[in-house]
Amino acid sequence: MELLYQLQGIRTPALDAVMSLITRMGEETIFMVVSIIVFWCISKRGGYYLLTVGFLGTIANQFLKLLFRIPRPWVLDPQFEIVESAREAATGYSFPSGHTQNAVGTFGGIARMAKKRWVKVCSIVLLLLVAFSRMYLGVHTPWDVGVSFGIGTVLVFAVYPLIRSTEEKPRRMLWMLAGMLVCSGLYLAFTYAFPFPEDIDMANLQSGISNGWKLLGATAGMLLACWLDQEYIHFETKAVWWGQVLKVLLGLLLLLVIKGGLKAPLIALCGHEGIAGAIRYCLVVLFAGALWPMTFRYFESLKK
Repeated sequence: MELLYQLQGIRTPALDAVMSLITRMGEETIFMVVSIIVFWCISKRGGYYLLTVGFLGTIANQFLKLLFRIPRPWVLDPQFEIVESAREAATGYSFPSGHTQNAVGTFGGIARMAKKRWVKVCSIVLLLLVAFSRMYLGVHTPWDVGVSFGIGTVLVFAVYPLIRSTEEKPRRMLWMLAGMLVCSGLYLAFTYAFPFPEDIDMANLQSGISNGWKLLGATAGMLLACWLDQEYIHFETKAVWWGQVLKVLLGLLLLLVIKGGLKAPLIALCGHEGIAGAIRYCLVVLFAGALWPMTFRYFESLKK
């Protein structure tokens, strides 16, 4: 807490606004959008790399949050004040930092696979700023941030050679995604079977369970999409620049419609929010990984 109090002493309204903007780069939405853009427009394998690092990091993060159940800094020390604009997004247990995990996985992954030095440097600077912003805003301790940073870094460097090996052995990608599906299932089983204490925050536990179902559905969707692409679709990422822009804008718009439009009908049909969430996220990922890429030959055919 000593470092957080020191950072509290240097706050200014202008710096608060800057850090509040920077910290948003660690949100799940940014991770998904960046990964999808890479997957659709730059490198299919690079997209799988970012998504694998991100999904495994999320599983580890959610598991540790529920296992240790460490409160936020202002709960640990009621005298401590945070930047109020950051409170709304600072939900759930504090350890480890989800924003830091996302930033290291996304921008660390980009830095690892990028060939241009300026891309590497910018990515590393951005992930460091996101990690710092979590402490500056007062929503995470250095321990929260440090552990997430370490987990994210390990995943970035451990997954990269495995992804590279799929260039010669494409089927290995399916086995990797199957392993991810197993990890998702194990995490979900943990949320139901672990003997949590009676004083656990039920909102946090329910959130962890809900995320477990979504992760299970998303990894199942990614596995199915990868198999469909290897067997039938074989999509390419190249297209004229304005075709790429059109591809991304239309694809993301359709993703939002599917993600939002299916929620209520699936809950009504399944009668179980968790199962409905798994199906919804499976369909969203399946659309992004297989159905929408079936249109890419059209975008590839567009002339300059």
